[in-house]
Amino acid sequence: MNTIPARLDHIVLATPDLAATVTEFTRRTGVAPAPGGVHIGLGTRNHLVGLGGCAYLEILGPDPEQPTPTGPRPFGVDDLDAARTITWAISPPDIDATVAAVRAHGYDPGDVREMSRRRPDGTLLEWRLTDGGDPHPSGLVPFLIAWGATPHPSASGLPVTPLLELTATAPDPEEIRPVLTALGTDLVLGTGPAGFSFTVDTPNGPVTFD
Repeated sequence: MNTIPARLDHIVLATPDLAATVTEFTRRTGVAPAPGGVHIGLGTRNHLVGLGGCAYLEILGPDPEQPTPTGPRPFGVDDLDAARTITWAISPPDIDATVAAVRAHGYDPGDVREMSRRRPDGTLLEWRLTDGGDPHPSGLVPFLIAWGATPHPSASGLPVTPLLELTATAPDPEEIRPVLTALGTDLVLGTGPAGFSFTVDTPNGPVTFD
């Protein structure tokens, strides 16, 4: 069975302490994530690791160099007490058409909004994404992302730990599978509390993160 979802764009590993999580990832894998950039006004920054092909891992946490944002930081970072795989993103051929199609199937992935971050070299990256779905807010259903004219992060010479698998558990997997099908993707789902697990191939051998 293929345990890498179709159209996977990236996996989000969120943390309350970005520096500590990057250090721990490096220790466990032997691969140091590259600085990604700063999400201006949102109070976060990220480090990135390629997962092979056009996919990558985003390690995201608070940016101590930014003032405290007026609203909550993305992906519930403010409520975390440890690093955790929060969600994943897929990149459909046409984000607007996909949103319309899945809404016709009774699932609302949220509105498409514009985002940006600035890389350490000063390059501004801009993209569009959906802001979360209802009625599946657990992160098991992916959000959608479109990079447009911006170079994809996986093409920027990232260090790479090839993804071996991405799996998840859900209280009711059969409730989620039709939504994944409507989105044109898949995910290996078992029964249990909502959560993710992914395994990467590294110089230290396969390493799994939850």
